[in-house]
Amino acid sequence: MATRATSKKKAVVTKKAAPTTGALTLPTLHESTTSSGLKVLAAERGPLPLVAARLVIRAGSATDPADKHGLADFTARLLRRGTAKMSADEIDETIEFVGASFSVGSSEDVLSLFVTTPAEHFPAMMSMLGQLVREPSFPEREVELARERALAGFSNDLDDPAVIADRAFTRALWGKHPYGHDIGGSAAHVRTFTRDDLVRFHRERVGPRVSLLTVVGAVSPQQVVDEAEKAFAGWEGGPEAPVQLPSADKVTTGRILLVDKPDQTQTQVRIGGPGFRVGHPDYFPSTTMNNALGGGFTSRLVNEVRVERGLTYGIHSYFDMMNAGGVFGISTFTQTDRTREMLDVTLGEVAKVRQEGITAAELKKAQRYLAGLYPLRTETNESVAAVISDIRVHGLGDDWVEKFRERLMAVKQKQTVEVATKYLFAQPPLIVLLGRASEVKKQLKGLGTVKVVPASDYE
Repeated sequence: MATRATSKKKAVVTKKAAPTTGALTLPTLHESTTSSGLKVLAAERGPLPLVAARLVIRAGSATDPADKHGLADFTARLLRRGTAKMSADEIDETIEFVGASFSVGSSEDVLSLFVTTPAEHFPAMMSMLGQLVREPSFPEREVELARERALAGFSNDLDDPAVIADRAFTRALWGKHPYGHDIGGSAAHVRTFTRDDLVRFHRERVGPRVSLLTVVGAVSPQQVVDEAEKAFAGWEGGPEAPVQLPSADKVTTGRILLVDKPDQTQTQVRIGGPGFRVGHPDYFPSTTMNNALGGGFTSRLVNEVRVERGLTYGIHSYFDMMNAGGVFGISTFTQTDRTREMLDVTLGEVAKVRQEGITAAELKKAQRYLAGLYPLRTETNESVAAVISDIRVHGLGDDWVEKFRERLMAVKQKQTVEVATKYLFAQPPLIVLLGRASEVKKQLKGLGTVKVVPASDYE
């Protein structure tokens, strides 16, 4: 194990260039590292006396053990249920007493802990956050209760066709890649979780050298340095560097999976193919192109599928980007007897954009819409903390916010044709359908081999 620094390091100011007129800017960032190796970013921001903190740990569901899918998310949710010094009830009371809030989020790549607090209680809440990640106790009873709730949730999911369709799509799309299972795992795996599993995961995957603390609000950078050192001094465990995932530039294509749920009167439809990783150079042309195709309320898919034909109440296309790769997908639903029509119309619209790109008028409309929407991501301390964390964790560059609209508005029509050609199902996509198989399968003639599986496979 590498030798760790034992002295506290002072904050280092990251200089920022003077913004251009009307440009979005982030507060000046002050960087430091605690004696335990935790990197800290502080951004002083007023005028409200509030502080938001986000602790990102590079230990998402992609780091789940092969036979314990869902363990990362399960462990994160149990962090709040007791520490070496406090019970779950005492933790809740302490947070609520000062008017703070605490939440946990999970993704394929990271676990995130969020804290929002009045500025005067920042030291207490930073101490609390340190306790939660340094010395969780994972009480046996809390583990049992959480496991029971999770298993009940899986059973309830069988009554939600959209959830089951998403689950089937994820598994079919990614296969055996670490991205190929739900963040929350499956009933078969969660049923096996023990307290020892959580302790082991926390010891092996959760640690200061794979974490980043971002603090934004009415607190001085030096106070952030001081309180972070107090809260996280002595934090041990976890790897020296984030787990390196295998490349995910290839996903399953050219298959049709039909999930049989005989009680359904509608068919859930998921269509997908290869996309790109977060931070990829194709992000800006792809985002504008997709807004016109199916990412906006006035997009081509919405107009053709919903408005003109009444095939659905909702349809959208999207790029889902992770650290090791990504997906281009389409999600919708329709009446059982119109499943084939939905597929034909949707894939037809995608083919038009793949062959021709979007029009100059569509491009300008998408650019104006997205450029106007982006400032909302920097309105609150919480959103600023989230943006700063994402920039650093995913290597987007510290000028990401400042140059976002400039890069967006620089997209040319030719570029939308290039990315459409690349990502809009140049090869037959993966198609996942959930519905009444006896009625849906006979509509799929000519599309390829259809594999039928019961919905119960996805509990």
